[in-house]
Amino acid sequence: MASALKNLSDYNEENLSSAEDMTFGIVVADWNEKITHTLYEGCYDTLIKHNAKEDNIQTIQVPGTFELPVGAKILLQNKKFDAVICIGCVIKGETNHNEYINNAVSIGLTNLGIASGVPCIFGVLTPNDEQQAIDRAGGKYGNKGVEAAVTAIRMATIKTELRKADKKKIGFQ
Repeated sequence: MASALKNLSDYNEENLSSAEDMTFGIVVADWNEKITHTLYEGCYDTLIKHNAKEDNIQTIQVPGTFELPVGAKILLQNKKFDAVICIGCVIKGETNHNEYINNAVSIGLTNLGIASGVPCIFGVLTPNDEQQAIDRAGGKYGNKGVEAAVTAIRMATIKTELRKADKKKIGFQ
């Protein structure tokens, strides 16, 4: 659904599990930092709001959005996480560079999530211009960082619940 039709910060808090026992990695691109750091604040604050412990959140910064998959892999190689949230912003501009970067990052994060078994959340804005980015980084369409944090909590919950259910099974099902 287009963010013009739904506020990125809206979600049903009652249906979201506590993040108290969850661990999160956050990778933030420094390119377009006015936007990405606002997205990060929304993400971090949402995790804390849902009881994630500060000590269970590790953040690293990478130069740009293109580096998000490698940043996520570095985090995963050094610590166990329930989810890794990747935050970036690629504004279209005058050339097609955005298509190459966005495609590479989305495929990289998808492949990393599948290979590692850890959800790698695509918290990347892909706007046509800076105003669209501002509108989605705490502006009139909410904050994509909030949405990324909620997605991370939901995916970590699914993984945890299925792991618990598997331990209860005995024999062939």
